[in-house]
Amino acid sequence: MTVSHQASRRGVMTAGLGIAALSAATVAQGAEPKTAQTPRGADRAESGYVTTQHGVQIFYKDWGPKDAQPVVFHHGWPLSSDDWDAQMMFFRLQGYRVIAHDRRGHGRSTQTDSGNEMDTYAADVIALADALDLKNAIHVGHSTGGGEVARYVARAKPGRVSKAVLIGAVPPIMLKTPANPDGLPMELFDGFRTSLAANRAQFFRDIPEGPFFGFNRPGAKVSQGLIDNWWRQGMAGGAKAHYDCIKAFSETDFTEDLRQIDVPVLILHGEDDQLVPIANSAHLAIKLVRQGTLKTYPGLPHGMASTHPDLINADLLAFFKS
Repeated sequence: MTVSHQASRRGVMTAGLGIAALSAATVAQGAEPKTAQTPRGADRAESGYVTTQHGVQIFYKDWGPKDAQPVVFHHGWPLSSDDWDAQMMFFRLQGYRVIAHDRRGHGRSTQTDSGNEMDTYAADVIALADALDLKNAIHVGHSTGGGEVARYVARAKPGRVSKAVLIGAVPPIMLKTPANPDGLPMELFDGFRTSLAANRAQFFRDIPEGPFFGFNRPGAKVSQGLIDNWWRQGMAGGAKAHYDCIKAFSETDFTEDLRQIDVPVLILHGEDDQLVPIANSAHLAIKLVRQGTLKTYPGLPHGMASTHPDLINADLLAFFKS
């Protein structure tokens, strides 16, 4: 990379951070978040906020015809709804109504000090579904978002959900316990917490540069754009919420949630997932759901929806239409 290229790139990043800081300052001064709308009859793009009963503001995007079938995307830790860009654009162009939200403490939602656990995450999704009056929706969750989908779908009101998809998802439970002897040790998640508290900015470089996208594998085709976008999303959220969420995604037991889901479930998982190993997640989850289909991908990483969107989108579309 040339010096001029580096300077240009640095300037773009500085400008972006300046815009983000200005936006944060505006909210801090008491300005109300605005809902941006571009009316196009029954076909319009929207973004805005849903306020929960405790005053937490959940940012969401809502694109496409409002009478089309909704597809709701749930992102992983510590990202935001922006992680679904490749899916949002694809399914919007397929005629679906596509919706994605920033989990509390993540992205543009309120940087919460409390409520950063799965019961409250699911309650926030209930509030979103009620506010947007989502019916017959397909819910798609990646990683931590897959846990959020499992808990929400198990509790959703009748008629709200038609199908669910778990991609590289954490259910049934990640942590090693007496009931889950093949799980991951607590020391691993303690290490996550220590690294986040010590230097979140560097930690959020190490993850996407390494195991998340499989860029640490020999011969991997590294995308600096994916790495930078991962870091951007992570740093937009709140450190306290991200710290708490490590416990939420690692220690929550979704066994009963999976058993209660009474709609078709598609489970997609990369066989080289270094963050949520397939043997202790997808291979167990498929045995718990009533109407489940498991598809695995040799050599693909945890972030395969970003590294291989064409492949994942095609399989999602086939499931949506089935």
